[in-house]
Amino acid sequence: MKRLLLAALLFIGNVAAFAQDAPKPYGALPSKRQLDWQQTDMYCIIHFSVATYTDKEWGYGDEDPKIFNPSNFSAMQIVGAAKAGGFKGIVVVAKHHDGFCLWPTKTTTHNITQSGYKNGKGDILKEYQLVCEKLGMKMGVYCSPWDRNNPLYGKPEYVTDVYRNQLRELYTHYGNLFMSWHDGANGGDGYYGGAREVRKIDRSTYYNWPVNWAITRKMQPGASIFGDVGPDVRWVGNEEGHAGETYWATYTPHAPDAGKIPSNGYVKDEEGTEGTRNGQYWMPAECDVPLRSGWFYHQSQDGQSKSAYALLNLYYKSVGRGACLDLGLSPDKSGQLSDEDVNILKQFGQILKETFSTNLAKGATFKASNVRGNNQLKFGPANLLDNSRYTYWATNDDVKTPNLIIDLHTAKTFNVIQLRENIKLGQRIEGTAIDIWEQNNWKQIATVTSIGANKLIRLPQNITASKLRVRITASPVCIALSGFGLFKEPVHLSAPIIERDIAGNVSIRTDAPVGSIHYTIDGTSPSINSPLYEKAIALADGGVVKAISFENKDQYGDIGSTKFGLSKAGWKILTDQTTGNAKSPEYAIDENIYTNWNTLDASATTTFPQSIAVDMGKQQPIKAFTYLPRHDKVAAGIVDSYAYAISNDGITWQTVAEGEFSNIKSNPIEQVVPLDHVYNARYFKFTAKRVVSGNGIAVAELGAEIN
Repeated sequence: MKRLLLAALLFIGNVAAFAQDAPKPYGALPSKRQLDWQQTDMYCIIHFSVATYTDKEWGYGDEDPKIFNPSNFSAMQIVGAAKAGGFKGIVVVAKHHDGFCLWPTKTTTHNITQSGYKNGKGDILKEYQLVCEKLGMKMGVYCSPWDRNNPLYGKPEYVTDVYRNQLRELYTHYGNLFMSWHDGANGGDGYYGGAREVRKIDRSTYYNWPVNWAITRKMQPGASIFGDVGPDVRWVGNEEGHAGETYWATYTPHAPDAGKIPSNGYVKDEEGTEGTRNGQYWMPAECDVPLRSGWFYHQSQDGQSKSAYALLNLYYKSVGRGACLDLGLSPDKSGQLSDEDVNILKQFGQILKETFSTNLAKGATFKASNVRGNNQLKFGPANLLDNSRYTYWATNDDVKTPNLIIDLHTAKTFNVIQLRENIKLGQRIEGTAIDIWEQNNWKQIATVTSIGANKLIRLPQNITASKLRVRITASPVCIALSGFGLFKEPVHLSAPIIERDIAGNVSIRTDAPVGSIHYTIDGTSPSINSPLYEKAIALADGGVVKAISFENKDQYGDIGSTKFGLSKAGWKILTDQTTGNAKSPEYAIDENIYTNWNTLDASATTTFPQSIAVDMGKQQPIKAFTYLPRHDKVAAGIVDSYAYAISNDGITWQTVAEGEFSNIKSNPIEQVVPLDHVYNARYFKFTAKRVVSGNGIAVAELGAEIN
């Protein structure tokens, strides 16, 4: 009788354990729209508007709509290229800061009906929508809240009668949207209906974002809202396309002044990169980065697009860290992507397929140190290989650091490891180590901190093993791991590094030994038949240097490309023409991007404008000037309003260019200022009229171009 009773109790205990409930969710959790956004992984944001025709990053707002007249616009070519790259959706910039609307809006005359495109009968948004539906691509819209054209901007009526109605039109006429994208650039100088003045707003209150978001929720309930502070998707804090190695999808936005409402406040850029462990909101990050240097098309950037393997590096640093990648595409004046960009996207898509189409862990068997309630079917590690993000291996509540042995049965060679958590239950794991069984011992090959929706561990070398072990080393609660994968990235050679010294001599090198390096200086793509690099190349007049490395005839890498201006050999700073409290002015012309001349002085009161003048040693034909902002991730001193002047005696000066460096704080790349024609001059002066922050200016490099 006692035996029967004991057996009955054991049976009841096993049933109870087997029927154990799912783990309790941990921390802030994603909504359905955020889950849908997360599964998108990669999408493209498309900048194509009047700025394409004025060669600017931000239009001023005074552009004649008639200049927008693409000769061969093709939504199919653009969206098709994105799909070939593995991207699952697009975000269309329907209105940028210049206020020009790419759809026939009733809110302003500054729109496509006044353009030359299709005699004013065109609708770019509708063309994108129809192609997206045909190709099975998601579509979102970007509508800039800043409008440098509208006379009402800065007044309440702009928000209530213009901006919100523009959102309503976009939400009504262009299908189901997966994103509503809102830029953080707000207020400043503009046309404003002819006023040509500076209008500043308090962006924490002016737009009354909760009211705008309510319109989105009502009209497009499936659309995730992107903004500096969400509410659904946050900015990662840079325009370089990468999240932090430790990355949390949870986030608590912080305003500069304590007490601000987070949803209405400002975000500190660096906080968005890693997020906030145990943050108040589930607010994952989007990593936005342009394929070219700028967001809009500029002919001067032809031949300098990021390579397919450069995109792959960004993929690992964004999607591979649990965020999403948003790649900027910029159609040219004809209305299509360049052949170069189309080919890069195709190559990138092929690399992704070749790398991730086969999970080498398929067919493996697992041995877990613990399975929740011993329920192998519901919570067992076999769920890691079923391609679902939401079935998972879980442990009992008191088991927070389990381990899992994976037996591949035969030796497999891999260089990428994938881990995923079931984020419906929150982001839980804080530390993981990976081991392989080698020579009858466990050998650690990788460690990571956060996992979240996706973690891709890119190993520095190929690993061959038949048995692995996953050790969870830190977690505040029991785990809910939903995916495990082993993949093999194809062998490739990195693009050569191209540099020039102060004397104008160009050197080319690689990080690892290669068979040979070949180069061109005429703008064409190098091949095995191009000149062999053996010694430094003299390039006093500047130009584009392209190089490629070969291991053998059939194995070669990416093309490296660098554009140089005039050699700075013999250049000098005119100290009597340099204003401000100058520190190391020679750094502005030393061909070293990591040094900078600056006039910053926290203890001094500084006024603008400030200038620095350069003696090039002889008269030169100048076609363009360049300004490289400081390269150390610090915004203080970065110039965003400028003037250039020239002289042949260093005394009498002629202003030949002035304007703004748009978006330079978020995208601090080299700025090229083309002149209206070629000028002959020996001296030039760079004047900073305004900086993005700080009480002085900072210059990494100044340059001049003749071609």
